Amino acid sequence: MPMPMDSPLSQYVVIVIISGVLSLLLATYAFFHKSGFSGMRAFIASMTLSAWYTFAFAFELTSNSLSEIRFWINIEYMAMPFIAPLNWLLVLHYVGLDKHASLKKAWWLFVIPAITLLMVLTNDFHGLFYEAIELRSDAPSPIVDVSPGFWYYVHGIFTSGLMLANVLLLISHWRKTKSIYRKQMITMSLGLLIPFIGALVYVFGVSPLGIDPVPMLLGITSTLHLYSIFSAGLLTVSPIAREHIFESMRDGVLVLNLSNQIMDFNSAAAQIVPALTPAAIGKKLEDVWKRGAESGVFSFDLEDNMERQNEHQFKWIRGKETYYYQIRTSRLLKPNGQLAGRTIVMIDVTEHTLLQNRLRHLAEIDGLTSTLNRTTFMEKSRELLKTAHAEQSSISFILLDIDHFKQINDGYGHSVGDFALQHIVNICKQQLEPSSLLGRYGGEEFAICLPGADIEEAAQTAERLRLTIASTPMYSSAQTIHLTASFGVTETRSSNDRLEVLLREADIALYRSKHNGRNCVHLA
Repeated sequence: MPMPMDSPLSQYVVIVIISGVLSLLLATYAFFHKSGFSGMRAFIASMTLSAWYTFAFAFELTSNSLSEIRFWINIEYMAMPFIAPLNWLLVLHYVGLDKHASLKKAWWLFVIPAITLLMVLTNDFHGLFYEAIELRSDAPSPIVDVSPGFWYYVHGIFTSGLMLANVLLLISHWRKTKSIYRKQMITMSLGLLIPFIGALVYVFGVSPLGIDPVPMLLGITSTLHLYSIFSAGLLTVSPIAREHIFESMRDGVLVLNLSNQIMDFNSAAAQIVPALTPAAIGKKLEDVWKRGAESGVFSFDLEDNMERQNEHQFKWIRGKETYYYQIRTSRLLKPNGQLAGRTIVMIDVTEHTLLQNRLRHLAEIDGLTSTLNRTTFMEKSRELLKTAHAEQSSISFILLDIDHFKQINDGYGHSVGDFALQHIVNICKQQLEPSSLLGRYGGEEFAICLPGADIEEAAQTAERLRLTIASTPMYSSAQTIHLTASFGVTETRSSNDRLEVLLREADIALYRSKHNGRNCVHLA
């Protein structure tokens, strides 16, 4: 007997069909939607089975006989028992517990649903799921009443438990979720909680017409999912998973808005910048950046070079420790392509930078005397000579050679000779201005570059060094050793002077000092 089109039951069928259509549309949309959400397969399967279940239930409601109803019940249970486990996997992916959501680890969730399906299909032989299925005598159209069997309760407890566990798992991650994502979490929780409430209403026998309201309520769930997709990006990487990744990053990450205010940061950033506390949210970045950072190293002008990603390096001093960070800034865009702000990633490159500095030090510094080696001295002196020529300023050079150095090596040993070289270098460093260059020119010979000094000033410096060396004995192994040195001095006279020519002139002057009794200064 067909049901009247204006009857409550027919209206119920229409709602159920709409629910199924929504679920099917969601599954189709998700299938063709490219997304980084790891729970996409679980979402598609859940929506597909929800559509299967609701369509089969609609056919059950429009059936004209008990045999038709039983047929469609069997079709319903090919889908319905598996929806709750799939939703559980979906929530696991959503909260970032992907490693627990693989089928290899979660296969046991589908054991009871599989047994339920088997029990329903073979119920005529054992009656463990339905003890009896009978047509309701007072109904205007064929509707069945069932007497639950043992496995019906097992299935109900398992399904209800999973549905409740889904909601509790989301609630447990509430505090871990930024407020911007909580609307999405509430929507998802309602989508899971509403069918659970409907199931309870049906179990307690207070549902309208005594019919299971869950298929109709799945339409509300689908509507909520639609809202989440188009308003909160449900099918993108889940916010809680994003939070988990964000917080577990070793690199510090800052999120700024267009006003250069701090909108978010992870724990790694807080370790780098101690002033990054919850109270820093909403404050200007420069207000929390000033303390500890080397001034002038990195600028946070949001309008500067926003069209491309920028990289900078800066030094951060905390207490007695110095750290080096590589800064990468990039634009943060809204879905419509409009600029929303930017992200700043701080990568700890301290170890790498210290290693580079060490290698640079080894490449530029003489290992024994800790002065510039010859190559580096020549490079830096050329730069200073070029600057002096451009500015038409004075620049002078001194060559000094330790007198009778071979006798020191032969008489006291090479270790004492090495100590003599270090002794001379220490005296020079004490007497020279910070702007001067000191390098080991070769063996026991040293070169000095004096920017801004003419030859008279250079001669005075050389004489002061000579007197200090001669009056400062070296003490080694309870022995007192008196050292002297000879000097040659020159200066640039025209913009055509080359460094090699000037040093050759200083070397000739030094040669004259050597042949005039040593321990003296001669000018080129």
